[in-house]
Amino acid sequence: MRILIIDDDQNITSIWTVVLKNAGFEVIHAVTGRDGIEQAKKNLPNFILLDQIMPDMKGNDVLKAIKEDPQTKAIPIALISNYNENTLMQDAINAGAVDYILKYQIDPQDLVEKVNSLAREAQGAAAQTQ
Repeated sequence: MRILIIDDDQNITSIWTVVLKNAGFEVIHAVTGRDGIEQAKKNLPNFILLDQIMPDMKGNDVLKAIKEDPQTKAIPIALISNYNENTLMQDAINAGAVDYILKYQIDPQDLVEKVNSLAREAQGAAAQTQ
């Protein structure tokens, strides 16, 4: 399974990349929202972990751009953030995010289980709508 991590925090992405690769995932990175949108179109990942706060765009805006594109709209996306702000969280879910993960609350190994679970759920939901 191919995972795209869109996050400008090199420390987090380095740790998560190692853990995800060790679990058998292929991992792609983008450090800006615009690059993330392009990487999603180019690589068509099976799952996206998307940071809420980045230098060029808010995560919710990246989410909406990916969900509006017919080529990428079916890719499950979980927002990741250190900000526990209800409005941002609710906007992300309303825009199509499958989850909103708080970085400070998730252990890297738990992230692997979370990604597997969310990806399976999203694939099952997509199969039911076809």
